[in-house]
Amino acid sequence: MESTTIEKCTSYEQNNIDSITKELNSVSMESSTIVDQCAACSKEGDSLKACTACFMVKYCNRDCQIAHRSKHKKACKKRAAELHDEKLFKEVEPTECPICMEPLPYLNTVSRFNPCCGKTICIGCMYEMLMSTGKDLCAFCRTPDTYTEEETLKRLNNLMDNGNADAFYTVAGYHTRGMLGLPRDHQKANELFLKGGEHGCAAAYFNLGNSYNFGRGVEVDKKKAKHYYELGAIGGDVQARHNLGLIEEGAGNRHRAIKHYMIGARAGHEMSLDNVKNSFRNGVITKDEYASTLRGYQKTQDAAKSEAREKAASFHRFMSNFDERFQLDADVGL
Repeated sequence: MESTTIEKCTSYEQNNIDSITKELNSVSMESSTIVDQCAACSKEGDSLKACTACFMVKYCNRDCQIAHRSKHKKACKKRAAELHDEKLFKEVEPTECPICMEPLPYLNTVSRFNPCCGKTICIGCMYEMLMSTGKDLCAFCRTPDTYTEEETLKRLNNLMDNGNADAFYTVAGYHTRGMLGLPRDHQKANELFLKGGEHGCAAAYFNLGNSYNFGRGVEVDKKKAKHYYELGAIGGDVQARHNLGLIEEGAGNRHRAIKHYMIGARAGHEMSLDNVKNSFRNGVITKDEYASTLRGYQKTQDAAKSEAREKAASFHRFMSNFDERFQLDADVGL
């Protein structure tokens, strides 16, 4: 009995087949390409500009856009709202310490902004620098710390001149509280919060939202407050997101409020987690949704912990207690 031999494609033949298939696919794609057309006059061309609100249609110029507005307005508004929500409800990765690359919690109690290099560094890295050198140096750029208000302001002004977002936010905070020799000026603080937000500081937008919400240096404007809270939430500020949840809940938009609370809770915001817990107890969300949010919260908490940060926190508590005992002894001695 003769054996049958089945010939397989050699690698050379297979390469030829792959090449032909690729060319056919390319031709198919080219033939199905849609030519850009103006939605108003149907003119074709590469110079057409997309509607900046929805990006669904294109126009020759502003006249064509105005002429087509009545037909496009409803669909544009709907799509623009969808695009806005896609940005608003997108979860943002937490900021990391530039040295250890570990996530930083939303509260700044475990980190510090350094006016020398403009970096926000976790207390673990600052502690290790102090222990290894015995000097109060910046853990990122090794610049000695400053203990004078004049030098600190000089460094912050240099950072602002170079567009450092956190420097604008920091100086705005000093104006809010009247610290570092600066006058207490809410209006000036709001100007700096706005610049900080425009340069990328989400916390600055959150504070500007608070200013409009409570009338600090500006007239109360709830619409503007919500606008700046949204910008803060899009940038990753969980406190701004929590406030949005409260606003939506007050307006009766429970579904949107819960989405904000769950995102905030997964980012480590305890008050948002409490609201998610209450929603579960009231039957608003399912057990699985609550459990998933709780796991996300715990994961964020664990990711922000490190041995160095724990040591730094213990050292800080020791020094605080030492200062209190020293002060008590001094008072008794008097």
